[in-house]
Amino acid sequence: MTYEEYLDEVTTLITEKYPVADADAIRMVMKAQDAEFFVPHDEQPALRNIDQAHKDAKTIYQSNKDKPPR
Repeated sequence: MTYEEYLDEVTTLITEKYPVADADAIRMVMKAQDAEFFVPHDEQPALRNIDQAHKDAKTIYQSNKDKPPR
């Protein structure tokens, strides 16, 4: 999948698996992107797969779950 499709997949998984509104999931993914979390995924297309998306969704959610949305 493309880099953009991968980000969309991670965002969708966050909203499907956790009690997070769409807008908050988008903010979480954008924050992770700003922090260069997804740089390896951009450089290594093999990382853009559904199994990795589930792992990344969990990591991103867990790193944001105790922080109030802005």
